[in-house]
Amino acid sequence: MAHSKAVPGTVLLDATGVPVEEVSEFFATMLACGASFSSLRSYGMALLRWWRFLAAIDVPWQRASRIEARDFVLWMRLVGPGGRPGGYAPATINHALAVVKMFYADRLRAGDGPLLNPVPSADHRAGRRSQAHHNPLQPFASGPRAAFRQKMPERIPRHLPDRLFDELFATLRSDRDRALLAFYASTGARASELLGVTVDQVKPGDQRIGVHRKGSGRLQWLPASADAFVWLRLYEQQTRRPDGEQALWVTRRSPVRPLTYSAARRMLQRANESLGTAWTLHDLRHTAAQRMVDDPKMSLSDVQWVLGHAHITTTQVYLRPREEEVVTRVLAHHRDRDERPTSAPPRPVDTAGYSAEVLAVLFGGPRP
Repeated sequence: MAHSKAVPGTVLLDATGVPVEEVSEFFATMLACGASFSSLRSYGMALLRWWRFLAAIDVPWQRASRIEARDFVLWMRLVGPGGRPGGYAPATINHALAVVKMFYADRLRAGDGPLLNPVPSADHRAGRRSQAHHNPLQPFASGPRAAFRQKMPERIPRHLPDRLFDELFATLRSDRDRALLAFYASTGARASELLGVTVDQVKPGDQRIGVHRKGSGRLQWLPASADAFVWLRLYEQQTRRPDGEQALWVTRRSPVRPLTYSAARRMLQRANESLGTAWTLHDLRHTAAQRMVDDPKMSLSDVQWVLGHAHITTTQVYLRPREEEVVTRVLAHHRDRDERPTSAPPRPVDTAGYSAEVLAVLFGGPRP
């Protein structure tokens, strides 16, 4: 992967280091359709994986068929990143298939590719994606998976309980890192959204911070906790930002430059190493969402607005019961049942004044 001078964005280099013209044309189409540069890089990494696979089996991209697409999926299921065994995650495989399919569809429209897209659709006759006109107020119904698509396991968002969040917060080494963690856990912003904030997008008086939403790029002012702005003030007092530097989050060592996603992730990795945990930056977004959902004063539509979800059905995932909480409630249920007083023994029946024949009819005994 490399940056192109002829075409804005990213280009794909072949084995000789020459940009692949057809892929550059595809990238230009995506940019013209409004794709972000981060999305372009994601597309490029998926196509790079496909190009390397085709080079390994010595098949030109124009001659790839369903057989090559099938073998590509089998290879990804066996060999993971860096050649490690275990394979890629199902979501990564499905994303790669989607990008390859988009690339071939673009080349077919341009009259520059094969007659057949090697990645099949779910409905070959209609050629349309499932749930294309879905009502956002209704839950999604699971449709048939297209060929080669992987079954996605159901994932419950992982959040940090207050006790574990406090432990993680206590291990951080600087006020910048503490401010970052506090903003992540109170705004619910995505990692890249918060890292992209500039100094003019902070309003301490209104207790809000402005982020550009992933995908749409629109500016949204998110409310944050008072503690987050306290730690931000402490961080700003210690920061010597170069003239003209507009990034809010910068490195602590010279040369001072904007903080990258890799550096922020490494900050969290150091804290995880000291605690023996494996929390991620995205877990902090889940933590903010779960805290808001658990507050009875906030509606689900409020949480949807804060998280920037296009559909409220996406936000509903935070309403699912969490395993540890269900286990705690069930164990409490069993303890309550064990502690209940046993029922009193039945009182003896007073049979005085009844004949033996009447008693036999009432209680089913033999008649005298």
